[in-house]
Amino acid sequence: MPTPHNSAKIEDIAKTVLMPGDPLRAKFIAETFLTEPRLVNNVRGVQGYTGTWKGVPVTVMASGMGIPSIGIYSWELFNFYNVENIIRIGSAGALQDDLKLRDLVAGQAACTNSNYVKNFGLGEAATYAPIADFTLLSKAVEAGREHGVEIRVGNLLASDTFYTPEGCAKNDEWKRMGVLAVEMESVALYTNAAYAGKRALCLCTISDHIYRPEENLPAEERQTSFTQMMEIALDTAVKMDKL
Repeated sequence: MPTPHNSAKIEDIAKTVLMPGDPLRAKFIAETFLTEPRLVNNVRGVQGYTGTWKGVPVTVMASGMGIPSIGIYSWELFNFYNVENIIRIGSAGALQDDLKLRDLVAGQAACTNSNYVKNFGLGEAATYAPIADFTLLSKAVEAGREHGVEIRVGNLLASDTFYTPEGCAKNDEWKRMGVLAVEMESVALYTNAAYAGKRALCLCTISDHIYRPEENLPAEERQTSFTQMMEIALDTAVKMDKL
């Protein structure tokens, strides 16, 4: 223990991990919310911190961007560090017209244009549907209501691409099928959790709207202003610790 991507010892990582994509967001969460946070991993600058929130040990560790990156880090946490719960806390681009900037969405399931799931040997004709853990999802919704927030629960699109030649038209059919928003990590996280027999949830703040490009939060605001989502995720970790 350590792995090629994580220098932490097994006892350095809590059973619940919050995973933002951005290492600086992990640093911000640790320094803003956790009691006595300590840096437990900084391999490749992917910062991981462990501290406590309301007396419960919590680790906050970055996942990097995209399906392959979170695929590596979540696999190692689930399989090598005895992590039970991973909550991805990130940003997403809204597809549905009634979603607004800073709305919170939780991925009940993850659609994808990636071949990630095919690596799990289910057969060419098989279609696996990666989903969130219901207990983790329900505790997050409960925590949101305690904060006065109604989290929108539904399908997410985990995309392998950020830029496409077709632009937003590439997402028209996903929108028509009721997919709430686009992000780039949930399918790997949910699939890894299922394979390891662990729990996972993707909780995102709407940072831009795919069909209203003028609605877009700048990078520095994404890094530090998603505090409502962060507190809800931390309170979810506390609820999971009581189970």
